[in-house]
Amino acid sequence: MGDAIVEFLETWSPIDVVLIAQNFDRFLWGALTTLELTILSLLIGGILSIPLAIIRAGNNKILNAPVWVFTYVFRGTPLLVQTYLIYYGLGQFEWIRESFLWGPVLSQAWYCALIAFSLNTAAYTAELLRGSIVNTSRGEIEAAKACGFGKAMRLRRIVLPSAFRRALPAYSNEVIFMLHGSVVASTITIQDLLGVGRWLNGRYYLAYEGFITAAVLYFIIVLLISRGFRLWEKHWLAHLYPLDAVKQKPKKGLASFRI
Repeated sequence: MGDAIVEFLETWSPIDVVLIAQNFDRFLWGALTTLELTILSLLIGGILSIPLAIIRAGNNKILNAPVWVFTYVFRGTPLLVQTYLIYYGLGQFEWIRESFLWGPVLSQAWYCALIAFSLNTAAYTAELLRGSIVNTSRGEIEAAKACGFGKAMRLRRIVLPSAFRRALPAYSNEVIFMLHGSVVASTITIQDLLGVGRWLNGRYYLAYEGFITAAVLYFIIVLLISRGFRLWEKHWLAHLYPLDAVKQKPKKGLASFRI
């Protein structure tokens, strides 16, 4: 039965499913590399974005100017160009090649990709958080002042938690965009998910098999991310949902409310 299925796939299938199955472990390792780069860059970029967003939302022009330049440059240039400048460009400077960071970090493609991805997502996330901080309800801030909260405590206990919650839907798009942008890593010799697809096509002179397999795996990862953020939003943004008291049927003579 198994031989018949293999023969059918080899003869009638429009793509070489058997070859994909034989090399599927490589795709899994590529997916692991992609997730590793994406998660670490989002973590580092998220940490960097918090102070950047606070500065951007503030009124200090001296601090605001360089942060604005940073976010403008990284949001205004393609991620591919940024990665190339870090991976290929830094090696043009002799003082960088002679520094202690060259051997273990800056000469390695994986670390160069991580640096580029982290700075890129930090710029986008900083602007997301800045918008959420600026749009924080004045009522929340006035209530915090009435409770005797100082500026630092208001920022830590009221403004930032509220901004994080409201930025969550937009941040889910940034996570997906960062996952898609990670394909840039394959252009600097990293065997990520797309890199494995390109390797398969090049090794066996194929046109579709590697890219189709990579696309399916990307789709599955994005689907899981979207579902995860939807559950997260339902938990953290439940207080923003409208009440469905009218649609609820009363139980045992009492009105049933969903909060």
